[in-house]
Amino acid sequence: MAAQESPLPSAIVSPRQPLDTFSEDFISLLSVWKIYQMGEVQVEALRDASLKISPGEFVAIMGASGSGKSTLLNILGCLDRPTRGVYMLDGIDVSSFSPAQRADLRNQKVGFVFQSFNLLPRTSVWENVEAPMLYAGVPKAERDSRIQNALAVVGIPEKARAFPNQLSGGQQQRVAIARALINQPAILLADDPTGNLYRSTSQEILQFLRQLNLEKGITLLMVTHDDKIAAYASRIVRMKDGSIQPEHSKKTEGAS
Repeated sequence: MAAQESPLPSAIVSPRQPLDTFSEDFISLLSVWKIYQMGEVQVEALRDASLKISPGEFVAIMGASGSGKSTLLNILGCLDRPTRGVYMLDGIDVSSFSPAQRADLRNQKVGFVFQSFNLLPRTSVWENVEAPMLYAGVPKAERDSRIQNALAVVGIPEKARAFPNQLSGGQQQRVAIARALINQPAILLADDPTGNLYRSTSQEILQFLRQLNLEKGITLLMVTHDDKIAAYASRIVRMKDGSIQPEHSKKTEGAS
């Protein structure tokens, strides 16, 4: 039996807006296509994808390699734009946003956690977590306070002056989570966040993410290919050949 999860510290960075101010469908995709031109060949990475996600949901996105999971996550995180179709994020149609507009929206509303951590190797933990706030123009006193809070939340306040190569894989992912939370995002996107971690460490990170979702109401989308990891989510979205498959409840999926 897993150890009982203790509540997250009150210092956790909260979503930028209270949940009741969000639209009912916080994320809404309507007939979204993403087509890449590869020489004379068109590759349909997403095909007529429609999806609605309410604020505060924890959704696992599953599928085989090449099924469109990462493309979907890139569009949801405003790293890319649809070829056609509509993407509404918190009531804003971001389908035709310019790269600069998408960058501003990402910095305001979206946090990212990646399998490879993506930490800056020659900068300290403190500086890695601080980086998004520098882009956002957050004053120094507030930056210092947020960093202290975020490192306390992820359980490594004593590692503030360490460098990534001095940390274990689990500690590096905790730094990445702190960095993702630092600008108070309303949505956290995790791309196979435990793929480079040992199983016991993976469970710790997944339990933490689940607590973050349950206790703080942050909408969490996680790409994974592992059913055991997806089981931490409250909802599973499956993809095949660029299409989002009809959904079934987790109870139905687990029935014999």
